[in-house]
Amino acid sequence: MSFTTVESGRLSIIASDFDARPISYLEGNNRLGYEPEVTRAVCNRLGLEPVWFNLPIADFYTSLSNGKYDVVWFHQAITQERRAWADFTRPYGLFDKAVLVRQDSPVKSPKDLKGLKVGGLADSTSLEAAEDFPDPEIIAFPNSAPVLPDMVTALRQGEIDALIDDELVLLTIESADPTLRVAFPIPTQLPSGIGVIPGNRELLQALNDILNQLIEDGTLVNLWHQWIPDKPFPFS
Repeated sequence: MSFTTVESGRLSIIASDFDARPISYLEGNNRLGYEPEVTRAVCNRLGLEPVWFNLPIADFYTSLSNGKYDVVWFHQAITQERRAWADFTRPYGLFDKAVLVRQDSPVKSPKDLKGLKVGGLADSTSLEAAEDFPDPEIIAFPNSAPVLPDMVTALRQGEIDALIDDELVLLTIESADPTLRVAFPIPTQLPSGIGVIPGNRELLQALNDILNQLIEDGTLVNLWHQWIPDKPFPFS
């Protein structure tokens, strides 16, 4: 399997220290979660050391284009807009969105959000999903590392009425805070993949080959059940 990386023997990964457990999070200097474990499994088979670089989410794809990094690998839904900046591997997960509200909120479905303030990450697939809601007031929060705690604080304090984000992330918040609840899921089943610097077809193929191997031999399903036990593995 022949491919090149920016630095021999290493995979230079654009990511974020953003807490998105159980998908990805930091505990001390350790990067944990489903995605980092998949990364380690892939890199182990390719004989590479994964090296993560914490960059602002808004700068992911412009940074990839400068040639200093190999991939964007941080819970990235594969969208047409992102395909203009990167070549994507096959998905290693399919994920839904959801809406978080305060425990005493009457919101139970999208129609209940009419006229309410709905917060989400600016320029994200979450806010794209919110476009289907009936006339909410969209509040876009800037892409920054502490944005999720900021959005949750805004929800608690009544600055917004609801928060839309990844379902797994919001379920984790719900389990830790009895004053908040997930009002309803949004079954988007968005595919997450690895964004490879354009033109490195050999690396793209190598990553795809290993992802397929990890699915076929059961490694990926085992990692999924370890970190996301309440959701069925999306690939057979």
